[in-house]
Amino acid sequence: MNTEPERPRTWREIEREVMAEGREWTRKRLQQRLQEEADRQGGDFPPEPKPGGASAPSSHAAAD
Repeated sequence: MNTEPERPRTWREIEREVMAEGREWTRKRLQQRLQEEADRQGGDFPPEPKPGGASAPSSHAAAD
């Protein structure tokens, strides 16, 4: 057991923790919504990759 008092956390540390929680919640919610849509359409999520071909280039590549 640690007998030293815990140092106060900075606002930045708290912000990072909360932002990480938010990203995880968003990731889970997105996965849930995508699964619901895949179920509605009768498919699998995540979809199985198609064998033998590279992915199409991202349309966001030029924006970066």
